[in-house]
Amino acid sequence: MNEFEKKTVLVTGAAGFIGCFLSLELLRRNENIHVVGIDSMNDYYEVSLKEYRLGLLESLAAERAGDGCRFSFVRGNMADRAVLDRLFADYAPDIVVNLAAQPGVRYSIDHPDVYIESNLIGFYNILEACRHSYDGGKKGVSHLVYASSSSVYGNSKKVPYSTDDKVDSPISLYAATKKSDELLAHAYAKLYEIPCTGLRFFTVYGPAGRPDMAYFGFTNKLRAGETIKIFNYGNCKRDFTYIDDIVEGIMRVMAKPPARKTGADGLPVPPYKLYNIGNSHPENLLDFVRILSEELVAAGVLPEDYDFEAHKQLVPMQPGDVEITYADTEPLERDFGFKPHTPLREGLRRFAQWYKEYYKI
Repeated sequence: MNEFEKKTVLVTGAAGFIGCFLSLELLRRNENIHVVGIDSMNDYYEVSLKEYRLGLLESLAAERAGDGCRFSFVRGNMADRAVLDRLFADYAPDIVVNLAAQPGVRYSIDHPDVYIESNLIGFYNILEACRHSYDGGKKGVSHLVYASSSSVYGNSKKVPYSTDDKVDSPISLYAATKKSDELLAHAYAKLYEIPCTGLRFFTVYGPAGRPDMAYFGFTNKLRAGETIKIFNYGNCKRDFTYIDDIVEGIMRVMAKPPARKTGADGLPVPPYKLYNIGNSHPENLLDFVRILSEELVAAGVLPEDYDFEAHKQLVPMQPGDVEITYADTEPLERDFGFKPHTPLREGLRRFAQWYKEYYKI
């Protein structure tokens, strides 16, 4: 696979979980590729983990230098228009993958400002930079791929969730910003014929993931002997999607931008697509925690005699949370021949092994 040979790919949020693993895979699989990363390196969670991910990227880029692979990193905030204008002027990316965002449903309740800045203003700046990449007859950006979220489905009772569903009732500010991004991208695809594909991710997990995610936070608390809170009394289901499956899906989508077409009315049809990327197999939260605890014991993160039952507490649902996430991935399978498939136990095993090594347990 060398689909992105001689391409410059901009990955926003490159020090983040998905951004790092996507950039790593692009460098592994391609020759003569230039991956440009941008990240604000904010302290929403431990910056040392972001620096660790950057170290992985810099190390791999050095290994692959003989094959013409390069990685460049810009530390900056996408809400600063001047930063993005300079980046596009310096690197002229062929493909843009926008993964930078302020994540988290619960955090958005108390910190709304950062969601407006990153998820709305930052994304608007990306769209504007892509728009002006065509100025002066330049070839410009051939494909903008951007992260949306399963959160846009709210508390819909219709499952599995389809991208054809009406999603006009967000129950968190985070979800509202992600739905807004989809609308902005559609408008820019229509007005300026920017090929855009949005990806609704479903509960991404794996090694070097985000510490604010349940599996990582549960592990930290269990290791510290603290009690973990299981919301909605354990009656939640999540479509857990392993990081490698997410990356594979993104890369297949990147290589196939929506075509620019003219409609029957003689006007451009927006080159715009939207897909779910999820495991299509929701797991009960109590089963998930049981499997996680078993794999943590097997990896040596927790002792063999760990009393898991004494360290869990069933509590009510929190505001902004949803009971179930469940992806309809048939369009992804149809258009790209791919469906996420990593079993939950296998993914959690890899996380537990990484956790043991990273924290030197």
